[in-house]
Amino acid sequence: RFCSWIKPRVPPQDFVIFRVGFSANFTAMTGSSSKQSSSVYDFTVKDIRGNDVDLSIYKGKVLLIVNVASQCGLTNSNYNELNEVYTKYKDQGLEILAFPCNQFGEQEPGDNAQIAEVACTSFKAEFPIFDKVEVNGSNAAPIYKFLKSSKGGLLGDGIKWNFTKFLVDKDGNVVERYAPTTSPLSIEKNVKKLLGIA
Repeated sequence: RFCSWIKPRVPPQDFVIFRVGFSANFTAMTGSSSKQSSSVYDFTVKDIRGNDVDLSIYKGKVLLIVNVASQCGLTNSNYNELNEVYTKYKDQGLEILAFPCNQFGEQEPGDNAQIAEVACTSFKAEFPIFDKVEVNGSNAAPIYKFLKSSKGGLLGDGIKWNFTKFLVDKDGNVVERYAPTTSPLSIEKNVKKLLGIA
């Protein structure tokens, strides 16, 4: 369980939010610099504790990849619904991968430890949360460059706001992209279809 390693909640007066510079230390597992990534499984990312995670460990699973923020107007509804969907389908092959990002209204200002603490205590997240990244611009994480190139949005490839969602099939292909305001519960029918659940 994601939250099992989090320390007890810090008293509010000691919980100081501050901005920390992050580098998107993502490495594409491509085998060579000239080979182009063909699936989500070609990437290694950092988890929120700084450990490398080879996304090939998710082969055969359906993935919902989301850029999250702790202080957004969409935060409560999205975390609650993501938790609900995850609880229903995690044992049937669904994984939700959350990537904190501070590029939209500076609504994810904390460091990784603070993000994890808030995600676990305030939002009870049980799905994995990864290293804080950038999703747009020259410093965008390679996995996000791949997601955007696979499924552009209505107004171009750029991520528009927190809680943009990418649905990935069991073969690592990006099959759908959803706007930040799209309810995770409304995606449930597509998740079930990819999982092969009637």
